Amino acid sequence: MGAKKPAKRKGKEKAAQAAIGIIGGSGLYTMSGLTDTREIRVKTPFGDPSDAFVLGMLEGKRVAFLARHRRGHRILPSEINYRANLYAMKLLGVEHVISVSAVGSLKEDLRPGEFLVPDQFFDRTKGRASTFFGEGIVAHVAFAHPTCGQLSGVLADACVHEAVKVHRSGTYVCIEGPQFSTLAEAEVNRQLRFDVIGMTNVTEAKLAREAELCYATIAMITDYDCWHPDHESVTAAQIIATLNQNAENAQKILRTAVRELPPGRSCKCASALQHSLVTDLKIVPKATKKRLAAILAKYIS
Repeated sequence: MGAKKPAKRKGKEKAAQAAIGIIGGSGLYTMSGLTDTREIRVKTPFGDPSDAFVLGMLEGKRVAFLARHRRGHRILPSEINYRANLYAMKLLGVEHVISVSAVGSLKEDLRPGEFLVPDQFFDRTKGRASTFFGEGIVAHVAFAHPTCGQLSGVLADACVHEAVKVHRSGTYVCIEGPQFSTLAEAEVNRQLRFDVIGMTNVTEAKLAREAELCYATIAMITDYDCWHPDHESVTAAQIIATLNQNAENAQKILRTAVRELPPGRSCKCASALQHSLVTDLKIVPKATKKRLAAILAKYIS
């Protein structure tokens, strides 16, 4: 069935359900292999997501795909409405969020064309809205382990299955952008033993944890950061070629990961708020409860 004209839905309405959400980054603006597709625009209390969601079937499972930077790559990392993107996933019934991102490498042995599934983030962003809470309600979620270990394992195994070189752990340092690093910044990041550098994922991971969503990243290494001695000789054409190859590999890995992802959840992501809500819900303003209804529903009697 072909894609239909996007239909508007208000946040208070029950939206179409999808078990798995995929956020596509640079080079991945569509999801191949989706069948029975339709587009839907999800309204949230935090504004509009980056783009219309494409809902469809992939490997026998319902999937919601979102282009992080909008199709045509028109939104800067600092302009992305991260809260709307993740809250919309929650409204759609998503439990597992797979993020795909282009990154630069900070180490010689992390080569362009290879993938990394990070298990740590370091936040160098400046002033982004990275929490759903405030306005009368306080929550402090645990974030020592910012990604879902089970979902990350499925992604890494899918890379192996598709014969794509993968590194199963590492630290993703997230900068504000849109400028790339100075040489001095790159050297400091290397001294701190970070592995890859990007501009988006830590904010998504924080919000996913607050929304009790499983979250994991496929970091596609596109090039070495400016620290590398061969950096100046790399052409735009080479970078684009690597980006395109990475996107092709990511499509295959996503299909395998979706197929192999077991139903249900046994991780702690699904109960991240259980011991994190500090404010007595009885005194939380009604407007705040309404705004966060999709997140707080099971904690409000």
